[in-house]
Amino acid sequence: MQGIVIAGTHSGCGKTTVTLGILAALRKMGVKAQSFKAGPDFIDSGLHRTITDRQARNLDIWMCGEDYVRDCFYKYSMGADISIVEGVMGMYDGEHSTAELASILGLPVILVVDAYGMAESAGAVVAGFRDWGLGIGMKGKNTNPQPLTPNPLIVGVIFSRVASKKHYERLKNSVHDVQVLGYLPRDINFEIPHRHLGLTVAEENPITEENIDKLADAVLEHIDVEWICNCGMRNISIADCEMRIAESKSEIRNPKSKIKIAVAYDRTFCFYYEDNLDLLRYAGAEITTFSPLRDTKIPDNVDALYIGGGYPELYAKELSGNTPMLKSIKEWADSGRPLYAECGGLMYLSEGIHDFSGNFFKMVGLFPFETQMKKGNVHLGYREIELNDDCIIGKKGDRLRGHEFHYSEITNGADEQTSRRAEVTSELSMAYSLKNNSGESLPDEGYRYKNALASYVHLHFGSNSGIAQNFIRFIQECHSRANGNPVSCEKTWIPAQQIAGMTEQREK
Repeated sequence: MQGIVIAGTHSGCGKTTVTLGILAALRKMGVKAQSFKAGPDFIDSGLHRTITDRQARNLDIWMCGEDYVRDCFYKYSMGADISIVEGVMGMYDGEHSTAELASILGLPVILVVDAYGMAESAGAVVAGFRDWGLGIGMKGKNTNPQPLTPNPLIVGVIFSRVASKKHYERLKNSVHDVQVLGYLPRDINFEIPHRHLGLTVAEENPITEENIDKLADAVLEHIDVEWICNCGMRNISIADCEMRIAESKSEIRNPKSKIKIAVAYDRTFCFYYEDNLDLLRYAGAEITTFSPLRDTKIPDNVDALYIGGGYPELYAKELSGNTPMLKSIKEWADSGRPLYAECGGLMYLSEGIHDFSGNFFKMVGLFPFETQMKKGNVHLGYREIELNDDCIIGKKGDRLRGHEFHYSEITNGADEQTSRRAEVTSELSMAYSLKNNSGESLPDEGYRYKNALASYVHLHFGSNSGIAQNFIRFIQECHSRANGNPVSCEKTWIPAQQIAGMTEQREK
């Protein structure tokens, strides 16, 4: 088993296209590849899956810690011929960089360099990235220079956006002591459509099989994929993999809980960490899916709902028009049955969505506020939560980690809904306090109504080993307490007039 990390000089340098191209080329060669994405990105990992037909996994050191990241990598690398890890941002960017991830996993790095507008200077760029990781040329005087991270070994370089073969020769000749593996032409005619949160999601089929095939051919023609397979990687110990898998299996509990969780999954709601669903399965849950766009009601015989993030603002008209589904979800939550939602799921559970053009579309109406899309006003960053009360994701005082990325904000909405707001707000609580990855406090989050919990934060269940077990236990306790009747929960009471204050705090 072998592995490699695809890193970049900066965001937008072409590393996603190079990664997808290598995955496509490997598929064409009959090589079974397992892909991973550094950081919290849902979209790139979904595009990986489109090509490999295997679930890509997120490797995030800040959210999950080094041990979990190693376990995840070893576990899902088993059964593959090669593992490809796509980095995030520039190689050394961020609190936990791609270079650090490569070091933790013990993998060599292929550096992607955007060659647009550059020729011989490329050699200096490559040398700088190589030497920086070895502690050479760092800012300030250091009598005992140490690597920024242990052994982030750059073994190869691939250039993107190369104008011609002559341009490539100039680039190649400028690089010394690092293998130049090839390039992607500037006129490759391969592009994935973008929108406000990034690339178009895999569920919308943004890459046709024809274009995947063309990309694979371009990579096979211009990049030494054989070298990547045979010469440029360090073997991963299969014995180590098997040991880590055995250790992770020992953590699986409650394998037959008979709990069935319905997960909203379609082109609207598709932002899920696959590990979250797997951890729920390991805890004993059966996962089934439904579509808020196409289906008219929640699936029969399920015990809880999980509505993830996505792009509800793009399909707001269709979601709003599916009134039977809106009613089905509203009745579910009003009856006190368990429901967990994140980001796009929170927007869907609100009274409605104002899209980028200002059009309003009515949604489930569970929470007494609306959401408004705001161009250029992004809420982005890692988040750590501490639970104020027991709830579906943990016990009071538990700490969990996740990521926030959205352009919408909570608004009060129309005055004529005041009576409805007062009624619902009397049963609304804030489930947890919030900090960013620098430890700075943010406004409380986690809107809770009866046994429905919704938040803008995408939590990674690998950040706390108890989340999945608590999820199952909470559902079982709801059944036990309800005995067929609605369930009430402990709450931190919030006056109706404070809804506006919540919104103002978040905007600040």
